[in-house]
Amino acid sequence: MRRSRASMAGALALLSIVAGPRGAASQNLPDLVTADVLRVCGDPGNMPFSERKEDGFENRIAAIIADALKVKVRYYWLTQGPGFVRNTLGTGLCDIIIGSALGTELVQNTNPYYRSAYSLVMRHGDLEGITGLDDPRLKGKRIGVIAGTPPVNRMGDLGLISAMKAYAPYQLDPSRKNQTVSAEIVADLGAGQIDAAVLWGPSAGWLAKQSGTALDVIPLLHEPDRPPMSYRIAMGVRIGENDWKRSLNTILRTRKADIDAVLRQYDVPLLEEDENALLAPAKP
Repeated sequence: MRRSRASMAGALALLSIVAGPRGAASQNLPDLVTADVLRVCGDPGNMPFSERKEDGFENRIAAIIADALKVKVRYYWLTQGPGFVRNTLGTGLCDIIIGSALGTELVQNTNPYYRSAYSLVMRHGDLEGITGLDDPRLKGKRIGVIAGTPPVNRMGDLGLISAMKAYAPYQLDPSRKNQTVSAEIVADLGAGQIDAAVLWGPSAGWLAKQSGTALDVIPLLHEPDRPPMSYRIAMGVRIGENDWKRSLNTILRTRKADIDAVLRQYDVPLLEEDENALLAPAKP
């Protein structure tokens, strides 16, 4: 099966090469990109980041990049998980991953375009005033978290593991196939099955707002640096495509206000570049 998929990937990549001549508007795109298309690697069901209907914030940011390049967007869809980079950028079927944590070794990253942090999510009115995981009131609480993520290590250091509810990083329950793991955790929180959750901020903000339950999202700004609880997010391209990276960096700089506006519309907790403080809203 792997060989047949690889052969198909190679054939599709070849088709993209010969699909048409490159136009003046796309001179800064990778060699494999056709004259009028920005080929984006995306997950078809990973809100609020991306989905097939193209209404995630990464979809909207991809549209901003395409607008700056004066091309259209075409997606290559693959569910995030092991092999995502290898089977997207690595096959040559697409040319950019819109969200990539800075320092990811499998890709070459652009300059970061936002910084965010893991966040504590609780039902409104519960445990008011908590700002960090070291608050003694969290002892013995059922805290939902995705297994293998940095908060698990921090919770272990603080003795919060015994009551923690760890969720598998990839959804295996076929009855919830259209729901991300983060969405499952927020649903369980709203239903009272857990007392709190620790989730990646960009997921937490949007999911809390969509949940139908009054939830508070508290970015974890006062945790120690190890394990890291905040990350800079860039765009990922193939290693060695330096001109493409520089072109993207220019767009990220010139369209920063537009990109920031999208992130705020999706309730992404935005941090200052060099300190753990929430980024002040842009002045009108």
